[in-house]
Amino acid sequence: MPGSRWTEWPTREALSRIGIPKARIALDMAMLLGLAGWAVYSSYASGAFHGWSAVLPPLGLAGCAAAVMRFHLTTLANRLLPSLGLLAVLCAVGAGSFAAGADVPAVVLWISCCVMAMARMPLAAALGTVAVQFVGFVLTDDSRWGAWVTTAAVMLAGYSLRLDAHAKGTGYRLLAQERAAREAEATSAALAERARIAREIHDVLAHSLSAQLVHLEAARLQIERGPEGPFRDKILERVVAARAMAREGLAETRQALSALRGEMAPVEDYLRELAAADGARTEVTGERRRLPAEASQAVRRVAQEALTNVRKHAPGAEVRIVLAYLEGEIALEVRDFGARQKTGDLMASGAGYGLLGMRERAELAGGTLDAGPEGEGFVVRLRVPV
Repeated sequence: MPGSRWTEWPTREALSRIGIPKARIALDMAMLLGLAGWAVYSSYASGAFHGWSAVLPPLGLAGCAAAVMRFHLTTLANRLLPSLGLLAVLCAVGAGSFAAGADVPAVVLWISCCVMAMARMPLAAALGTVAVQFVGFVLTDDSRWGAWVTTAAVMLAGYSLRLDAHAKGTGYRLLAQERAAREAEATSAALAERARIAREIHDVLAHSLSAQLVHLEAARLQIERGPEGPFRDKILERVVAARAMAREGLAETRQALSALRGEMAPVEDYLRELAAADGARTEVTGERRRLPAEASQAVRRVAQEALTNVRKHAPGAEVRIVLAYLEGEIALEVRDFGARQKTGDLMASGAGYGLLGMRERAELAGGTLDAGPEGEGFVVRLRVPV
């Protein structure tokens, strides 16, 4: 056996109770309670504890139970010296019981020390613990081979528990690796499908919008070269508006393609570009970090729709966009301070399909959206967990 095997701890999965059936845990607890009851009964049956000393067995049992629970925690953390110290407490209680004339509780404690050490500690430390307890087995056994048989039995029992826990931990670790591999495979398949959809959108919609832009630009140039007049101006105005819509649609298509491919620009950069086109102010607070695609898209679309509503219902209003990176969530606030020239009214929270679409997008991302009049203007607040 390599030297490192003597000093290495069992795996964390082997030392924890992950994956152990509840029935097995209940059986172990029943066995421990039975051993504890037998040890206390034997203490009183030996006649060693009477009078004021009658309180010592239950006190010793409580102290040993606390030491065993703490031992499980220290071994789980791979802390050797505290673990050895707790075993020393159990050994000392056993020695005190033996000195008082109660041999059975002493043997139970010493056997427990050996089994726990073999099951949960590095083998070098475990064998050292067994060697110390061997002295106690010799003192409590008058036969020639009894101490050797007891020592061999507890070593075998402890090492069997160690191997069983190791097999359980290995199986749990392999199951976790298989689950991670399946999740990675599903993620890879989803990314491949998103890339395929992105290619389809690019080949169909983006090319179509690009062609429309070319034709609209050619139409604009032809109209500008024609004779001046009110009719020409109206046609030119409609063509220019259609060209702007096609350009905006192409930009949105490219953003959607970037989202599908996972190549989106930081959301704060997008908001600044969006605000610059409408003359809005932008504020970003909190520690900036990469957002999930769903949360990022929700922020972008809600900000875009909120600014569209401002243009429709409060033209010329001062607008402020605030993006806050909070603990566990991202918050967006789009506020206007009232239209300079009233041309419409968004009414109360929830009016119109724009707000309905924003709420649906927020709910799909697991967030919430509140919108409604505030002061002389209107405010939209979005919160999405990240």
